[in-house]
Amino acid sequence: MSSVLILTLLITLFIMLLSSSLSKKTILDREKMSPFECGFDPKDSARLPFSLRFFLIAVIFLIFDVEITLLLPLANLSSLSKILTWGPVSLFFAAILLLGLYLEWRKGALNWSQ
Repeated sequence: MSSVLILTLLITLFIMLLSSSLSKKTILDREKMSPFECGFDPKDSARLPFSLRFFLIAVIFLIFDVEITLLLPLANLSSLSKILTWGPVSLFFAAILLLGLYLEWRKGALNWSQ
């Protein structure tokens, strides 16, 4: 049993060394080797000011994305219940979504540039 384990580890180590030696990543460029995250340079200070508008747009997207995932199963409910029960509930939920979107639009939270 242990010989199979040792053989497996040796084959795995050999394949890893072979793949790393044959890989085409030979150029160690700063731009190529650094992680890219939302356009921020990871080599600079982490205490740079962050755009509050970008954060607000991201939060609004997450809220509406979660609510859309709650709206999509309503189509499947049409075959399980009467239209008089799920219809008003889905319309009320959609009205709340549209009212929230309207309020965010009126407050100017969706305007990226001013």
